Amino acid sequence: MRFQPIAQVKGQSQARVLLVALRAHGFHPLEPREGGLPGVPNLFGAEGFILEVPEDEAEDAELLAGELLKDMARDVL
Repeated sequence: MRFQPIAQVKGQSQARVLLVALRAHGFHPLEPREGGLPGVPNLFGAEGFILEVPEDEAEDAELLAGELLKDMARDVL
């Protein structure tokens, strides 16, 4: 199965909310992989976290993620 990136976020809380929301709406986001140290998840790199879903779900998942990110940004302001 091929995965496609749909969003990139800097904040860990944003990434977790998006992962849960995508799953709740029936999407299948790629699970974060373990990082360099045992037991330490490699959720974030220098550029943040890239959310990926299967290619056949990417268009709809990107719309949902975009709307959720807009809502999160509005709540911060």
